Amino acid sequence: QVQLVESGGGLVQAGGSLRLSCAASGRTFSSGAMGWFRQAPGKEREFVAGITWNSRRTYLGEAAKGRFTISRDNAKNTVYLQMNSLKPEDTAVYSCAADWDTVYVRTSRYDYETWGQGTQVTVSS
Repeated sequence: QVQLVESGGGLVQAGGSLRLSCAASGRTFSSGAMGWFRQAPGKEREFVAGITWNSRRTYLGEAAKGRFTISRDNAKNTVYLQMNSLKPEDTAVYSCAADWDTVYVRTSRYDYETWGQGTQVTVSS
């Protein structure tokens, strides 16, 4: 059974940084892509960033461009989201997800089959 477990969330002041991790178990990365999504209260789940299994392709959503970086370490079966210059509007539950059947990064949440439980990120002003 494939499991994704996020960590690294927390409370940070505006302008600060956090690094989220997503550790996968039950399956090694040899295809597909991993994505980070976020959902704030009362809002739709939003694509944040994605990366293919071999790191050859990455894609950042509009809110992440210029501030966030996605990377992965396949030896550790882990994907990271480095978030800098955080803003209060970045407050949300951040979830990682796996899209096993793709050769590029897709941004629709419906393309991702496996999800983690999410980690809360709160940015205070």
